[in-house]
Amino acid sequence: MSIPAFLKLVEIQTKIASVFPFVIGTLFAVYQYSIFNWKNTLIFFSSMLIFDLTTTAINNYMDYRKATNNHDYDYRTMSNVIGQERISEKTVISTIFAMFFIASGLGVWLVIETDLLVLLVGFICFCIGILYTFGPVPLSRMPLGEIFSGVTMGFGIVFLAIYVNAYDAGIANLIWSGEWVTVKVNLVEIIRIAIVSLPCIFTIANIMLANNICDLDEDIRNHRYTLPYYISKKYAVILFNALYYASFVAIMVSVIIGFLSPIMLITLLAIIPVFKNLKKFNIEQVKAKTFVISIKNFVITNSAIVVCLVASLIFQYYI
Repeated sequence: MSIPAFLKLVEIQTKIASVFPFVIGTLFAVYQYSIFNWKNTLIFFSSMLIFDLTTTAINNYMDYRKATNNHDYDYRTMSNVIGQERISEKTVISTIFAMFFIASGLGVWLVIETDLLVLLVGFICFCIGILYTFGPVPLSRMPLGEIFSGVTMGFGIVFLAIYVNAYDAGIANLIWSGEWVTVKVNLVEIIRIAIVSLPCIFTIANIMLANNICDLDEDIRNHRYTLPYYISKKYAVILFNALYYASFVAIMVSVIIGFLSPIMLITLLAIIPVFKNLKKFNIEQVKAKTFVISIKNFVITNSAIVVCLVASLIFQYYI
């Protein structure tokens, strides 16, 4: 399999959705706990990214297998041509298994470097990632996809990026003693991380929501009943708008209650381009034309958060 074919199979352009939560979580660990463990951070990033590639490859493969209308399904990496290359199902399956075992191995290494809570949280995320695309009724084919993708990537990645750096900072721990397994959490710290991660949760969920809105008619033909099918396209678009505004409200709340620096209020300037993009999406929901708006708004919102977190760190340590 050539590199271009592999990158198309794993939809490398979508991996930005996991990179931003990782960066935000890492920066927040430094800001809040004054800790940065480069080794654990590198291991986690590698495991996270490879597993994200794995789930995307599985999703594409399962969609290819389950599609009932080949004219509707635009998957060019299995029996069709990418450039001059044809990729067999055997090659795709082998690639998926290879990536899965590499990501799992890195995850085990990370557990050794930290503690058992990473194993628990990582296992939950792994299970959701697999069930998202695999099984008799994948989560991506249900009205739960936005919730699971948003929470798993938006909160799960942020939490783990923080925890692998600050696992001994009193956030939480898991103790296995004989027949007893005890999980202890610092409720204030968990709430802090949850609120800070809300913009990631909402903007990631909106990527899937935009995709499902644009694909609604095709999905119905392929027996894929997602959230817009149940609440209607009209209310799905309203929800799409509301989640972006809720992201900025979450930032303001974080500043008001002292979880983030007042510098983070500068991110509210991002509302201007986000609002302009939303006006375009509200007019028409066409995959080839307006789905990219969800990506643009994701990048705009989270880039603003990253820049302001960096500014907060500079102010905290140097000014």
